[in-house]
Amino acid sequence: MKKIEYLIVNAPDVTKSDFFYLKGNNYKDLATKNIDPKNNFTIASGAYQDVLLYENDSRHYKYAFKADLALKDIKSKLVKGAISDFKEGKYKESADKSYEVYLFDKKDTLNLYNAAAASLTGKDYVSSIKYYEELKKRNYTGTGTIFYATHKKTKVEDAFVSLGARDLAVSEGVYEKPRNFSPTSKREEVLTNLAFSYLERNDFANAEKNYQDALQINPNCINCCINLVFVKMELKKALLDQMNALGNTPKEVKQYDQLNAQKDEIVKSAIPYLKKALIIEPGNEEAKKSLLGIYRALEMTNEYNALKNK
Repeated sequence: MKKIEYLIVNAPDVTKSDFFYLKGNNYKDLATKNIDPKNNFTIASGAYQDVLLYENDSRHYKYAFKADLALKDIKSKLVKGAISDFKEGKYKESADKSYEVYLFDKKDTLNLYNAAAASLTGKDYVSSIKYYEELKKRNYTGTGTIFYATHKKTKVEDAFVSLGARDLAVSEGVYEKPRNFSPTSKREEVLTNLAFSYLERNDFANAEKNYQDALQINPNCINCCINLVFVKMELKKALLDQMNALGNTPKEVKQYDQLNAQKDEIVKSAIPYLKKALIIEPGNEEAKKSLLGIYRALEMTNEYNALKNK
């Protein structure tokens, strides 16, 4: 089909519709037979979307309904494949399929969220950053209503794309025990996972920014506090490495003093986060130990004694 596709460019819209519907079917069949499913589903999807485009332009609807059904079927197969891949530990494949579904319909951001989560689980931090950044940009919260029902034969509870789809499955007798669930906002989770991904890539500036953004949403996020302290300590280590590489010339001694002052300021900036962590979890011994260490290093004797005697 690739050899003749160039001939279609100047053809009437009706002919283009015939060609792209046939193209969609061919590539969908290949994907269904598990022949390079990711790429072939992508090509098929593009072809079916071209059918809708040309038929909408010409107002001659021959394949539009079938193309729309085929697109929904592709989406369903990719979603099921993504779930299956995730369960089998194929996190990259799962993420790729979820992201492909998101590209079909960018209003359905749940698939972008699933792609990000699979990438994070698979420690593909480059991809998780890409997906979580897009979720952040779109102000993804994940709120809304999820429609569940239990399959009568398998006893597995499934989620449905809409209330109508769930109620239809129940009325047909295939499903039972319908229930609705309204999840809490995932905005904080998106920010903390994005921050963690940056942290794993040693991008401390972006990690710090996103942990701070998460703290704006949830001031009691102890994970944010602890990881912000970790970021500060990593920045301190980087300065120490620079200091240790300096010699004894007057210029280098001056530079050493400047870096040392910067180091102390960075260490001092960790204090509020450790204090906050101890307010959230008064019994957090690691946070207390870290704060005592900072007080001792900065010769903050009064603060050290007060905390030590608590």
